[in-house]
Amino acid sequence: MLVVGFPAGTFRTNCYVLAPRPGAGCVIVDPGQDVAEPLERALTDHALTPAAVLATHGHPDHVAGIADLARAHDVPVRIRPEDRPMLDSVPESVVELGDEPVEAAGLTIDVLHTPGHTPGSAVFRLETEEGGRIALTGDTLFAGSAGRTDGPTGDADALRSSLALLARVLDDDTVLLPGHGPSTTMERERTANPFLAAAEHDTLGTATATAEMGTTDVETRERDMR
Repeated sequence: MLVVGFPAGTFRTNCYVLAPRPGAGCVIVDPGQDVAEPLERALTDHALTPAAVLATHGHPDHVAGIADLARAHDVPVRIRPEDRPMLDSVPESVVELGDEPVEAAGLTIDVLHTPGHTPGSAVFRLETEEGGRIALTGDTLFAGSAGRTDGPTGDADALRSSLALLARVLDDDTVLLPGHGPSTTMERERTANPFLAAAEHDTLGTATATAEMGTTDVETRERDMR
């Protein structure tokens, strides 16, 4: 399986391209701000043809490039119905995500509804042909951190429940590809992520205070849009 990821835009939001192999159809996840040039380069370099676009949630740094991309490649866009109103320019090809898997470009992608950062946040889980497991976690779960809930779309209780869900359903060997920052694994986050540990033990508020105290300046800037 081919996975291409790159950060783009002011908030260095990760955009991902998933394909069974080079020269095949692909699924694009979270094409946000300033994504057009690096995305087209990735498509050209690997001879990929877009088959679908998925959004982990509706914040602008994750969806700003969706309308142009959908028009340029005539592909369907999938987002949870709770976050669909966040799209400034709604392509005619929008299909609301439910709980059923997405079948596109020869890939089967499970959709996990993970509200908290936004009401319609989702995590996309899939298995590779090589037997590995991947989860694109958007702004729900990061390496060592979790999505903010202090904005107008946030809900701390919902996020706690969503993190607890991920702790239950994602195996330790799952590679996590977040919306910001580096990739990680579920095993690593179980031992190093205070937000995930707190959700499992129902003490998210305590962990939030502890984690924020240890946040670096760079992490703080990135988290402003999470």
